[in-house]
Amino acid sequence: MITLRNGTKTYDNGQDLGMKDVNLSVKDGEFLCVIGPSGCGKSTLLKTIAGLEELTSGTISYVDPSSPVSKSASSRVSMVFQNGALFPWLTVTENVAVGLESSGVPHAHAIVRAGQYIRLMKLEEHAHKFGRDLSGGQRQRVGIARALAAETNILLLDEPFSALDPKTTFELHQDLLDIWQKTKKTIIMVSHSIEEAVTLAQKIAVMREGTIEKTVDVTIPYPREDTSLPFLHLVRELRQTFFR
Repeated sequence: MITLRNGTKTYDNGQDLGMKDVNLSVKDGEFLCVIGPSGCGKSTLLKTIAGLEELTSGTISYVDPSSPVSKSASSRVSMVFQNGALFPWLTVTENVAVGLESSGVPHAHAIVRAGQYIRLMKLEEHAHKFGRDLSGGQRQRVGIARALAAETNILLLDEPFSALDPKTTFELHQDLLDIWQKTKKTIIMVSHSIEEAVTLAQKIAVMREGTIEKTVDVTIPYPREDTSLPFLHLVRELRQTFFR
């Protein structure tokens, strides 16, 4: 579905390197997690896939598996940001619907579709609360609901759980896996946590100094137990690359 070839992004007339010669292929319905130390290019990669950044050199393409025609990022991708990126003065329902309305969906239809994804993310009792009155976990649920409501094939997540407590993170991990398995969406998620990546992903890409240094297929069956030997062995293997 997504193919990136020799993707390079520089800033400030080439003085600041975002990423260099990145090659990546993501299959339809795959769950990929990108990990690596701060400043290694993870967010640049995600923004490039989202169409928020243009490559300095190299190519990126998006192909609908039902059609041989390449698609633009904006028509295929929706994104969840680290803090939910909500409008604090809008209700949960309005926050979920706002993207739909801005893309031309009539208000009444946008509200109905927003309600469907609010229920999916277990937010019914909070539907009329304002964004400013929500907990961190609730804000992230709204952000995911808004991204899902766009009904794109590709879901991008930029460290969505990094600021949450362990209990909320665990619950959202289970919800995200459930959504992925039900919707068959392609998911690309950036994370600082090796354990989180091993818990969720089918494939893990390790970035260092602007490029993808290693890609690992995760064959551990779901649900994954973080005390199992295969889980611990893979965490150790990735940690050796991560901290090398």
